[in-house]
Amino acid sequence: MTDSPLPSPSPPGLPEAQRLPGVFARYRDPNLAWSLTEIVVTFAPLMAIWAAMWALMHVSYWLTLALALPAAGFLVRLFMIQHDCGHGSFFRHRAINDWVGRVFGVVTFTPYDYWKRTHAAHHAGAGNLDRRGLGDIETLTVSEYLSLGWRKRLGYRLYRHPLVMFGLGPTFVFLLQHRAPLGLMRGAGWQPWLSTMSTNLGIAVLAALLMWLIGPAPFLMIHGPIFMLAATIGVWLFYVQHQFEDTRWAREADWNLPEAALHGSSHYDLPIVLRWFSANIGVHHVHHLSSRIPFYRLREVLRDLPELSQVGRLTLWQSLRCVNYALWDEDAQRLISFGELRRRMRESGTGA
Repeated sequence: MTDSPLPSPSPPGLPEAQRLPGVFARYRDPNLAWSLTEIVVTFAPLMAIWAAMWALMHVSYWLTLALALPAAGFLVRLFMIQHDCGHGSFFRHRAINDWVGRVFGVVTFTPYDYWKRTHAAHHAGAGNLDRRGLGDIETLTVSEYLSLGWRKRLGYRLYRHPLVMFGLGPTFVFLLQHRAPLGLMRGAGWQPWLSTMSTNLGIAVLAALLMWLIGPAPFLMIHGPIFMLAATIGVWLFYVQHQFEDTRWAREADWNLPEAALHGSSHYDLPIVLRWFSANIGVHHVHHLSSRIPFYRLREVLRDLPELSQVGRLTLWQSLRCVNYALWDEDAQRLISFGELRRRMRESGTGA
């Protein structure tokens, strides 16, 4: 495609963000050969590295561990393919998307139909302060935090601590929380439970087969580090996509989906290698505006509409500061840290 500017000015009062999904329509068509190639170049190396880790255990476990990081990268990328299937963007036909997603859910320890529902809720209400709670990282406003008792404040601070958020939390979510679709029974029928239990069965069969082939201890020593690293990377990517200082949150009366998608989601501008392993998920503002675009076409959007490249842009170095942001300041319209809140409270002479 050739470079093309944003369309002509919208009618008075119509936010620019509302016009962009229509502009993005031309990028939504998946290419079957491209999609199949992405699966092969992701799944085949993952299996090859896994086998190499097992072979190296007979030489040195440190060599095995050295391969855990690239293996985790491929596992994250496999999850991103599953993610696109959940949006119906990886193949033209819904049934193919769903069954590929379900099969990959066994490898990623993520029950496809359960995750698909919660993630759809995240997309439908991202940045809406009155619709938090499903598929999101819990985020309190300053006033909500200050209204809590000391025990609940402590609980929120522990939840937001990096060791919990990026250490214990990812393993808990992918290993335990995903084993039962709690909170989805009302109005969802039995499909989330059926999908989850089928995924659990598939995980059990796959794990039992690998344990039978190489032994329980080698299996855990190989897949344990891969799984924990991949879970942490996945949570970090999801965190940075919405937990940056100038993100966008609003109450229901003032909330607008296209505006929240464009300005409440970051453009995580990663180095090219990390961009490949994360399947362009860093182009998150475009993804939220049009989730039917396959990940391998997201860079086309930025190429053809370069003015979008600077919207919500975060570099790898800048993203490290996001760890500190924990509270939404409704007055300042930005995320702040616990430290900034303490400084404010000291300056005003009140306790925090």
